Amino acid sequence: MSRTLTALALTAAALMLASGASPVAAEPATSRKPRVPGADAVVERTLENGLKVVVWPDHDIPNVALYTWYRAGGRNEYPGITGIAHYFEHMMFNGTSTHAPGEFDKVMEADGGANNAYTSNDVTVYQDWFPKEAMETVLELESDRMANLAFDPKVVESERGVVYSERRSSVDNSNFGALFEQVYATAFVAHPYQFPVIGWPSDIENWSMDDLKAFYKTYYAPNNATMLVVGDVDPQALLDRIEARFGKIPRQPPPEPVTTVEPEQQGERRVVVEKEGAQAPMLIMAYHVDGEADARTRALELLDAALSKGKSSRLHQRLVEREQVAVHVGSSLNAGFDPGLFMVYAVLPPGGDAARVEALIDEELQRLAREGVTAEELQKLRNQQLAGFWRNLATISGKAQALGSYEVFHGDWKKLFEAPSAYEDIGSTQIRSLAQSVFRASNRTVGLLRPIAAKSGSANEE
Repeated sequence: MSRTLTALALTAAALMLASGASPVAAEPATSRKPRVPGADAVVERTLENGLKVVVWPDHDIPNVALYTWYRAGGRNEYPGITGIAHYFEHMMFNGTSTHAPGEFDKVMEADGGANNAYTSNDVTVYQDWFPKEAMETVLELESDRMANLAFDPKVVESERGVVYSERRSSVDNSNFGALFEQVYATAFVAHPYQFPVIGWPSDIENWSMDDLKAFYKTYYAPNNATMLVVGDVDPQALLDRIEARFGKIPRQPPPEPVTTVEPEQQGERRVVVEKEGAQAPMLIMAYHVDGEADARTRALELLDAALSKGKSSRLHQRLVEREQVAVHVGSSLNAGFDPGLFMVYAVLPPGGDAARVEALIDEELQRLAREGVTAEELQKLRNQQLAGFWRNLATISGKAQALGSYEVFHGDWKKLFEAPSAYEDIGSTQIRSLAQSVFRASNRTVGLLRPIAAKSGSANEE
């Protein structure tokens, strides 16, 4: 979730794949595997208080990207405090014992910098971009809010209202947001992924000051954070400066681990959301997936691309172009620290037949499970995934995001530099087997948004 709009985690890179009639692809041939250059230049240091810092020098432009990842998201919440991780994304910009509310942005912007942040089920990430001359200013600002966040009652209540307003716009008054929330709440019966990252309304209204202070002390500790810095810097000199600024912040007892394992789903689940003022039906089909191995995640990404990324993708061609039963169709892999969901979704025209759309999607999923992908299709998928991968590394911001993702979610930033070769190791047999294991009726939750006529005197919802 960004500071300006709640994200609902269904963004994906645009990918085009070619259709073909060639035989099923053989397993990948051996070749020289591509690597990301620059690993030897990366330097890391873990401070005594547990803060891990990774620095990747990049001298193309005199700028720096500094990303601070906190392992604090919706999965760390429980009934009564849902949404609190996202709330801190707001609060961290609203004053410390030394800086007044709003001063963080003003000071950074005065030095030519900019910032943003987002919250997910698993993490909260703070992003800073600035000229290298502003490094000391940014380090002071970031270390100050890690150690000295203020809890002024007036600011707390003001931001509570901001978050509640954000929930209304992104969930309550959003057709897709409302359906997405209910599908997650239905697909997960035990794991905290069932909670909306934005929080349930009654919890937003009732977080106490003690709740807020306890969450901050536990989750905004240096030993629960990882800092990634990419840009025009001297790594060793910068690490010394970071240690001087952050090294005195005390570590805290580690957060309680999330030990709940979602039990295997024993049968199809369905949820219907009836929405006044909605113009057209929407459909989501969500399947449980695990992320135990990086290779499995890469294969799921190729599966995702085969289904919906680009106008020549399977679902777009079948539902939008040929059958013309949907105006938009997509898919996404929502994976984090724990097993997540693979989601297929469709927006229908007004009066559209949701049962027919569901049947056609299921036909395409089962065809993929039976036949896999063709040789040409598989190579196209690899090419497009790699093109997107390299595009993301073209900027210092993209490099900082990628470093953080591999360090936090994959366990080691070094895996980033070998990531391109992972797609070459995936064959059609693996994709077919994966589709067979995932796309089972007993493993899915189907969500339908059904438009209903507005009641007399009620306001239409967009």
